[in-house]
Amino acid sequence: MTLADAASYLRPMALLPIITAPDPRLAQKSAPVATVTDELRKLMDDMLETMYAAPGIGLAAIQVGVPQRIIVMDLAREDEEKQPRFFINPEIVWASDEVAIYEEGCLSVPEIYDEVERPARVRVKFLGYDGKEQEIEADGLLATCLQHEMDHLNGVLFIDHFSKLKRDMILRKLVKARRRAAS
Repeated sequence: MTLADAASYLRPMALLPIITAPDPRLAQKSAPVATVTDELRKLMDDMLETMYAAPGIGLAAIQVGVPQRIIVMDLAREDEEKQPRFFINPEIVWASDEVAIYEEGCLSVPEIYDEVERPARVRVKFLGYDGKEQEIEADGLLATCLQHEMDHLNGVLFIDHFSKLKRDMILRKLVKARRRAAS
């Protein structure tokens, strides 16, 4: 049992509303976390539960309206045991020159998927769930997901990597879908 599993037994989880584009809060740059507290761990537990329910594989705090440098992630497949990961104040300290292209989607840009080119490997320094400093080297889906979620912390959506024309078309489509859902 992980620390996160143990913590989840101690307090009820809450599903948080996920902000969707073109909400201007998603363009906000998130502030660093000063101290890892029980309140912050509760937020991360709630974010993880929200991400699982969505369903998704990564979620940045800004996506639930909290402008702090926090990411939760779980890349385990449906038939695998959950493997939650927590990244507080993540910082890329190295990125490869080699690039990889992955099809990305985003809980804040529902039902839109497209290819994004990013560094194939990154080394990331961060604080974990326990507040201890860690560093990992990531490649494949983990590297892509980390960079995608870290973009959120800097007010960048994956569609911001596209041409202005393509991005504007996607945003119009999202606004139209939101209006239809509201009526």
